[in-house]
Amino acid sequence: MGSWKGRGMMIEDVFIRPLKVFSDSRGSVLHMVRRDNDFFNQFGEIYFSQINPGIIKGWKKHLKMTQYFAVPMGNVKWVLYDERENSSTYGEIQEIFMGIDKYRLVCIPPLVWYSFMALENKSALIANCTDIPHDPKEVIVTDIFDEKIPYKWELPVRE
Repeated sequence: MGSWKGRGMMIEDVFIRPLKVFSDSRGSVLHMVRRDNDFFNQFGEIYFSQINPGIIKGWKKHLKMTQYFAVPMGNVKWVLYDERENSSTYGEIQEIFMGIDKYRLVCIPPLVWYSFMALENKSALIANCTDIPHDPKEVIVTDIFDEKIPYKWELPVRE
C-alpha cells in the first residue's frame, strides 16, 4: 500500500498511492491510473468534479462501484466512514488530505461512506475513475450532518 497521512485508522480496503508529476517550464503532466495497474480491475467511466470553497459534498456510499480519486487542482479534505459490519475497521473514521502538493490516488471501495470539501478558500478539481458506469440506483446519499455518521464537519471560515 502507498503512503498515508491523515487522521484516524486506515480503513480496510481503502488504499492510497503516490502519483507521479512530471513538470518543466512548459507545465506538468500528472499521472492517475493505467489499465495495467495491479489494483485496477476494469474501466467504467471517468469524470471531473469541481468543488467550490465552503461547500461540503457527500455523504455518499456506492453499493457496487469502486472509485479511484485524484486531485490535480486545489486541495481537498476527504472523510471516510466504515459502516461495513464485517470489516476489521467497522465504525472507524479516516481523514485524507490530497492536492497537487500531496498528489496521490485514493481508492474507495463499495459500501464506505465518503464526504469531501475544498480547502484554502479556493476551488478544487477532483478526477474520479470508476470501475462501472454511474448508476443512480446503486448510490446512497445522506446529509453531511446525518447523526448516524460519527463525524462533525466544521465549515471553513470565509476571509
